[in-house]
Amino acid sequence: MLVATGAREVDVQRNRVKAVVLLAGLSALGLLAGSWFGPAGLLVAAVVVVGLNCYVVRRSDTIALRAMRAYPVSEAEQPVLHRVVRELTAPARVPMPRLYVSPTRAVNAFATGRDPAHAAVCCTEGILELLDERELRAVVGHELAHIRRGDTVVSSMAGAVASVVMVAAGLRVLGGGRDGGQAGPVGRALLTVLGPVAAAVVRATVMPAREYEADAEASRITGDPLGLAAALRKLDASTRRLVLPPERDIVATSHLMIASPLQQTGLAKLFASHPPMAERVARLEQRAGYRR
Repeated sequence: MLVATGAREVDVQRNRVKAVVLLAGLSALGLLAGSWFGPAGLLVAAVVVVGLNCYVVRRSDTIALRAMRAYPVSEAEQPVLHRVVRELTAPARVPMPRLYVSPTRAVNAFATGRDPAHAAVCCTEGILELLDERELRAVVGHELAHIRRGDTVVSSMAGAVASVVMVAAGLRVLGGGRDGGQAGPVGRALLTVLGPVAAAVVRATVMPAREYEADAEASRITGDPLGLAAALRKLDASTRRLVLPPERDIVATSHLMIASPLQQTGLAKLFASHPPMAERVARLEQRAGYRR
């Protein structure tokens, strides 16, 4: 137990370091760009960098919630969800997060927030309809594991930075949409340069291994690895049928979700950060004692 606790504390510290490095890198790039325009440009860049860092740190969670049009839900509105989350916060050793629901049939869930005291868990209406209570508990356990491990700190900040970068590109759609991703010649030029930069920010700070680790931690929290395996199978099948639109903020924050919510085409493919679902299920079954 002490070894596991020590490992989780190492994960938390590692994610905090990643967040600091991410903000430091963003600041350095902003100041470098400003320096090209002389002292006045450097001063303006410094002001912008300070403001942007404050925004990323304080408001990173709102970008993902806004992208999913999520709304807060009370216990009267979602009694089962509230009960399940409350019951699991003790074994997860995290405070009760804020709860949100996203009005979409797409099946998914995610956790966000700069620290456990300011965390939020969001479930889509689709996942609340599809999963039974056992499977919902498993998914909630996975999201609380991300909060416990500090994954939401760096993931939320990386998503916020990527989203801000894409805002700078002036794009409404990042390719693969019904309008073909047409954003005008300037937008397409900026996309060519800034899109891979935004994707690189996410890929450099959000590793696929975090999902395996959160799955393992969720198994400890719930004591039910097969419940999570069953939920992931349903998620895999459903996300293949119902994908989210490749809108700017959704693409930039898609790494937060328990299952990849987008078709892996165009720029969205660059943001892919989830390991194969079949491998996640196999590892959970192995934890339950299954042999292959």
